[in-house]
Amino acid sequence: MNKTAVTWCVAVAGLMLFVPGGASAQSDDVTFHKDVEPILQRSCQVCHRPDNMAPMSLMNYQETRPWARSIKNKVVAREMPPWHIDPNVGVQSFKQDRSLTSVEIETISTWVDAGAPRGNPADAPPEAPLPDFGAWDIEPDLIVTSPPHTVSAEAGDWWGDYIVDSGLDEDRYIKAIQTKAGDLRVVHHALTYAVTDPDAPINDSSNDFFLNEYAVGKNADRYPEGTGKVLEADSRVRFSFHYHSIGEEVVDQTELGMVLYPKEAGPEKELYARQLGQAGELDIPAGQITRHDGYATMYRAGRITGFQPHMHFLGKRQCLELIYPDSTTEMVNCANFDFNWHIVYNYEDGEQPIYPAGTKLHVISYHDNTESHRGNLDSTNWAGGGSRTIDEMAFAWISWYDLDDDEYEAELESRADNNN
Repeated sequence: MNKTAVTWCVAVAGLMLFVPGGASAQSDDVTFHKDVEPILQRSCQVCHRPDNMAPMSLMNYQETRPWARSIKNKVVAREMPPWHIDPNVGVQSFKQDRSLTSVEIETISTWVDAGAPRGNPADAPPEAPLPDFGAWDIEPDLIVTSPPHTVSAEAGDWWGDYIVDSGLDEDRYIKAIQTKAGDLRVVHHALTYAVTDPDAPINDSSNDFFLNEYAVGKNADRYPEGTGKVLEADSRVRFSFHYHSIGEEVVDQTELGMVLYPKEAGPEKELYARQLGQAGELDIPAGQITRHDGYATMYRAGRITGFQPHMHFLGKRQCLELIYPDSTTEMVNCANFDFNWHIVYNYEDGEQPIYPAGTKLHVISYHDNTESHRGNLDSTNWAGGGSRTIDEMAFAWISWYDLDDDEYEAELESRADNNN
């Protein structure tokens, strides 16, 4: 029986570089304006434009041409756009998916190999609408702002937390949420959490409730219809930042915006986001690639809405597997990992994995402590787990909501009917 109505093959763990295949486009026919520019508009320009986080602008041919060879290398390796889900494993239907198709990758590769021809400017697509800098992607009912933080013109990257009051004096449910960076040039990413313990120290987030994340190119999270997260009365909000310098002093204030359910109403289902599949004690010897496994038992039937791998510098790959009560297994997804990108992979509503009560979530994490791993600070040292950035972690952020047994059976039957 197909528990999620999708059967997928499982690939061997490790890095998997995509090599375009299939019918090749004729190089003479592929030009920037006709073929490549539409791809950049859809998947690249939201970040690669002036005064944004990306290191170069790709808004026109003149800006793009010097980077042609580098662009090809990055897209063929599926390092850019930053979407690290393995295309050969598991569910492939996600919201806000900016990854390139195999045809798009081949088009860029062919264009570069042909000398990156410009083509006829008349073939250029209309200018694509892009979100305004500083604009909300939602209309928030509640906005919480972090304290001012000065990023020096020249300094090492800074990771740290601020905790501020939410301003709520009663429990409210969130239906959409967005973390909006004040200055996109210096905020690499920002995680936000609800702090419900009034005595929680600023450096201890172990009991915090995950709310949202800002990362380059990420907009608002709109929860599936009828679901929401509770923000308890008198909660505080933890802003957990990664800042980096850009050659000039910058003062940033980042905002967390929330769309709330009416006071007298709430969602049908409460959405949860937790660190699941903690791998326990990590042992990562020098010069080795290691695997660690973590498990979480789901005591009620449920529906997974989002998957976000979490490791640190040595993290290389993470997979999410479901182990059903009858001991059969299903691989949901694998993602190659880059500490520079913390991406939440939100499933399309009709493709969200479902599971019966008693299912175990199996999180498989790989760390690369060899000198060949570019994220490795020192391959001659043993590494282990800890809360510091230079330590390691191995778990997944999982977003889900519970189903009762009848709801699960009805959804399972519906998916089976749709597949016939």
